[in-house]
Amino acid sequence: MDEKLTQIEEKYEQLTARMEAPEIYSDASRYAELAKEQRELLPVVEVWREVRRLKAAAEEARLLLEGEDPDLRALAREELDAAEAALPEAELTLKRLLLPKDPNDGRNVILEIRGGVGGEESALFAHSLYRMYAMYAEKHGFRVNVANLSETALGGIKEISAVVEGEGAYSRLKFESGVHRVQRVPETETQGRIHTSTATVAVLPELEETEYELDPSELRIDVFRSSGAGGQKVNKTETAIRVTHIPTGTVVECQDERSQYKNKARALSILASRLAENERRRQAEERADARRSQIGMGFRNERIRTYNFPQGRVTDHRIGLTLYKIDSIMDGDLDELIDALITADQAEKLGSET
Repeated sequence: MDEKLTQIEEKYEQLTARMEAPEIYSDASRYAELAKEQRELLPVVEVWREVRRLKAAAEEARLLLEGEDPDLRALAREELDAAEAALPEAELTLKRLLLPKDPNDGRNVILEIRGGVGGEESALFAHSLYRMYAMYAEKHGFRVNVANLSETALGGIKEISAVVEGEGAYSRLKFESGVHRVQRVPETETQGRIHTSTATVAVLPELEETEYELDPSELRIDVFRSSGAGGQKVNKTETAIRVTHIPTGTVVECQDERSQYKNKARALSILASRLAENERRRQAEERADARRSQIGMGFRNERIRTYNFPQGRVTDHRIGLTLYKIDSIMDGDLDELIDALITADQAEKLGSET
């Protein structure tokens, strides 16, 4: 491993030197490409240097412990204890950083939310989930663009498709796929009874149309007038697009953009992403992959999380984590949950390598 880490450090230093060359510095696109590669290596290099520093400090302290000066030996003992205490965590962090990267982690996200069991309350909960993710995205500097939205009369969401754009969006949201359950007193409940409802969340890495080959002969494309809430929001021209993948019956609608061309491009991208995800799931099921029930797969029929409003708690069933801060979570404070899921996934991958 030391040889591999040394090579990574050497590559990092080579990139740094190349970025300082005048011909690279004046080439904005090439400079940005090298800078991105350098940023990806930096965390590994920093932790690797820290591991070496701690090992060197520990070795130096052991040598001082052999001396005769009691004051130096006492100081050496403190330094040795500190280095030995910090070293295991640094080495574990290094192992996590060296785990194979998910090639989709840097992609944008196609976020799809649908009301499930529970009628109007499930649609209202779907709206709450969309608001939660939109606020989370805003906190992280991601952009959210709604591609298609179907609402209920009371402001709930039957289904919504949105694209979350930003570096690393998929890496942060990919474990959110599954069935989310809510326990609360619905706004429509007159007797104060707690109801249980569900909504389904799907998180897909956004693919370009060219990354998943779509056969034009298998597609039916319909153009229609976008629906709206009335008044100025109604689109007077037929710019909305409905794409049907005939072999699978998969349907994608996009009507948020004012341009028919943009709606078509977005719809084809979403369709490609859905079909690619379905293919990944099919292959995993055929292999009877042991990870099917784990957090990494995110099958849509899994109940992954419960939001209990009367008790003020949110429980993620995959890792057994319960947090008593439901209000802040619903306002987009998801980092503690997401970080725990990422850590659990990394621990599982580390365990499978041993």
